[in-house]
Amino acid sequence: MSPILKAALWMSGAIASFSTMAVAGREAAAQLDTFEIMMYRSLIGVVVVVVVAVITGTWRQINRDSLGAHLVRNMAHFTGQNLWFYAVTVIPLAQVFALEFTSPLWVIVLSPLILGERLTLVRGIAAIMGFIGILIVARPDMAGINAGVVTAAASAIFFALTIMFTKRLTRSQSITCILFYLTTMQLVMGLIAAGYDGDIALPDAASLPFVIMIGFAGLLAHYCMTNALAIAPATVVVPIDFIRLPAIAIIGMLLYNETVDVWVFLGAGIIFAGNYLNIWVETRQKT
Repeated sequence: MSPILKAALWMSGAIASFSTMAVAGREAAAQLDTFEIMMYRSLIGVVVVVVVAVITGTWRQINRDSLGAHLVRNMAHFTGQNLWFYAVTVIPLAQVFALEFTSPLWVIVLSPLILGERLTLVRGIAAIMGFIGILIVARPDMAGINAGVVTAAASAIFFALTIMFTKRLTRSQSITCILFYLTTMQLVMGLIAAGYDGDIALPDAASLPFVIMIGFAGLLAHYCMTNALAIAPATVVVPIDFIRLPAIAIIGMLLYNETVDVWVFLGAGIIFAGNYLNIWVETRQKT
């Protein structure tokens, strides 16, 4: 199997995990604020990463190299994720994902500068096709800008930075090391942000299952994405994530009665076409 196809499979796991996290985040937000959600998510992540590292013997891979890059990556992700969790509670899920998915445009533009990757014509076309498909699916009404739209759009910039610094870290750091600092650093950030007012809410019986889902889904999403980024360029991996939009649009329709019409499927077709073009050309170049 080619590295590009392997990356596509890893991203399928990331897509499922991010979608699960969106639904669980909306449900948990009925009792917890975004800082508390991030804190509990990171706490669960620390436990899982440490246990798995000890069992698999990868604990020795955790080192203090590149702490600055880890810190920048996790500050960007913590900020973007908090904005994202807020957005999923106030605007339709498809609209959140549509605005979030402007991040690949930032990645494609900035990757040559930050990662030294080559921007090819096909990668640019694939990203543009995906973005056009997103606009067709969600059709965000920029005339009615509100807090949810602004936070979702802002989260995309921070997610783009997260993706690029993750790619840089995979050049010298193991996945265990990256996930360890992902969870521990953001646990500290979450404790500070959630506890600055001296009041940290405990999840009740209704929200606890969703908090646990967020913790496991968030960790699995990053594990899958980190694996994908470790074996393929960011400008190849990121456009695959566009598939998450039609998936979440359908989930929003089924769970929250959010409107889904023929435009969703038309946009999804364009998104799939762009992704297929990108993967097909990259695969042929590797053979």
